[in-house]
Amino acid sequence: MTLYLGDDGAVANSHSGEEIRDLCNIRVDFMHAGLAETGGEAHLGRERERRTLSEKPEAQMDLTGKILIAMPGMGDPRFMNSVVLLCAYSSDGAMGLIVNKPLAQMGLKDLMEQLSIKMAADDGDAGLYFGGPVETGRGFVLHTPDYNSEISTLKVNDAFSMTATLDVLEDIASGDGPEAALVALGYSGWGPGQLEGEIAANGWLIGNPSQQLIFGAADGEIWSDAMKDLGIDPMLLSDTAGHA
Repeated sequence: MTLYLGDDGAVANSHSGEEIRDLCNIRVDFMHAGLAETGGEAHLGRERERRTLSEKPEAQMDLTGKILIAMPGMGDPRFMNSVVLLCAYSSDGAMGLIVNKPLAQMGLKDLMEQLSIKMAADDGDAGLYFGGPVETGRGFVLHTPDYNSEISTLKVNDAFSMTATLDVLEDIASGDGPEAALVALGYSGWGPGQLEGEIAANGWLIGNPSQQLIFGAADGEIWSDAMKDLGIDPMLLSDTAGHA
């Protein structure tokens, strides 16, 4: 596993997912662990007709900080039973991280060792997550807003921030990191109008996440808990969607 340092820079909510990706400097070679890196956009298994943001009423909503909850009829196996927290949403598209799919191949301790970052305390149970199928060699840390990197931190909303620079891992290792954090490799990205088309095609439900759901719930329960937060019994859910 090899780390590549990129250019530093600040990001803001108005920036697109691609801009956030390009500014991050946590980059790892994870190909040998069985993940396939892609350079395109995340999408459902069958092709969707692309729409411009002005064509759908949903496009007028600000989805930054919302969660996408995959419907049972999800055609793409990479997103089955997934919950995605959207970190950026604009006319350029959307970018988010899957928060409930831990990687079986390695954990956070293994990542730190590969990056020669010494952890002050043994936290061998901390997971490392599959954030999405795009740029799986890049690392992203979703965390509580009590932490701000001296290099660059994106404030998603009042409950969540995201940092994609190496210093956040160093601070986590030394005990100076955020109160709660989730480290992911790869991200989920959509081009202009693509996500709106998937929502209209009943691919996703939209919800409001809590820190307890993202950082406190068991990985295997986040999807069902997110459904229940919307008042939906996952066992009775059909392929018919709506959003709250």
